[in-house]
Amino acid sequence: MEAGWLVVVALFVAASAQNNRNDGPRFLSRGHSFRTVVGDTLLLPCQVQNLGSLVLLWRRGPAVLTAASLMVTRDERFRLVDGYNLQITDVGPQDAGDYVCQISDRVARDQVHTVEVLVPPSVRASPETRHVTARRGGAAVLECRAAGNPVPTVTWHRLLFYQNDSSSRLGEGPQLQLSRLERHHGGVYACTVDNGVGPPVVTEFQLQVLYPPEITVERSWVHTGEGFRAELVCTVLADPPAEVSWYQNSFPLSASERVTMSARGSNHTLLIADVQPEDFGNYSCVADNSLGRARRHVEVSGRPGPARFTSPPLARAPHSYTLSFAVDSYPPLDELRLLYRQLAINESFQQPGRWHDVVLAAPAAKGSLTHRVSHELRGLQPAAVYEAIVQAKNRYGWNEVSDIFQFHTLGGPHTAHADELTPMFSAAPEPRLTQSLSVLVIYTCYWLAFSQ
Repeated sequence: MEAGWLVVVALFVAASAQNNRNDGPRFLSRGHSFRTVVGDTLLLPCQVQNLGSLVLLWRRGPAVLTAASLMVTRDERFRLVDGYNLQITDVGPQDAGDYVCQISDRVARDQVHTVEVLVPPSVRASPETRHVTARRGGAAVLECRAAGNPVPTVTWHRLLFYQNDSSSRLGEGPQLQLSRLERHHGGVYACTVDNGVGPPVVTEFQLQVLYPPEITVERSWVHTGEGFRAELVCTVLADPPAEVSWYQNSFPLSASERVTMSARGSNHTLLIADVQPEDFGNYSCVADNSLGRARRHVEVSGRPGPARFTSPPLARAPHSYTLSFAVDSYPPLDELRLLYRQLAINESFQQPGRWHDVVLAAPAAKGSLTHRVSHELRGLQPAAVYEAIVQAKNRYGWNEVSDIFQFHTLGGPHTAHADELTPMFSAAPEPRLTQSLSVLVIYTCYWLAFSQ
């Protein structure tokens, strides 16, 4: 019985072998699409059954790469592995395409593999120096030509190192066009090229905007006195860098024992030590470059500085007000002049009141720079708004008239527009009233309660 089963098995195996021989060669592997990255190693399978004496070829287009186990191509990156599997090392962009594993019989059966090579992004910058120079008001073009597979995207940013945000997005595309350039447009711009294969590529450009000098002065009026010092500072911005010189009354200055000139960054300083009477006058900070010239003036004076009001804008009484102010002067003050008037701020008054001119006695000299003065104004109208100006004189002359100062008296029906009181140090020639009416009402209630 056992021998019978062995005979049956042997006959089945023989029949199967005969059927396989009759079927001819056939592929065990299947065609596939491969995506690989540049530099990787790729294995293309080709497994055939019942090849017999037939020859297996690898082709790429019309070119034959292998025939049986023979390497036809001279490219050493190609070789056969584990039979007829084709291995490609150090894959490059040129290796993309269709690869055909073909059985050389009359049927010409084949199996096709499609290879796509993913290429990390690369950039060709223009200009190659990555440095662009343009004049103010002109234009500049930055260019990043990107290559890679898939096609990369190009985004543009401006790097802002002085802000919390490290960059500002400007747009997309191979070119960044900048027009109507101004000084503040200069800086670092960057294109970022990315296609998801490998890290993004960032290319930076330096944009230099050329412009004539621009000058700002720290103070246009410098107060000093004989035996003291005076410091004049001007800030110069220019590209190309400017040459800076100082003038007094249109005559160029040069360094001496008492006069020194220095520069730190964009700040240029003229320092006059042990000031003498001939040092008073007009000074000029002059800057020159190839694109133009700029000039700013500074006055060095021994006259008093402008008065600074220190009293609160709300009075403590309806008919009087104590006006306080301070004046800086190296020499003693010789004379003070106060002018004040009532403002017309409702429909009953169409014009402001007349100016009251008061000559104040100069404070006693105490050897200090700041002179403090207080003066009580009486006979004022209740619930009224007044404005005042002050001027001071020393041996060098009168100072500039102070900014207008406004104050409010208490009492009576509050028809005044107290919500329009100006700040204490208004620089406006026609100041408006900006204090809050609620503050005035609270202050008035406090005064009425106190007076009872």
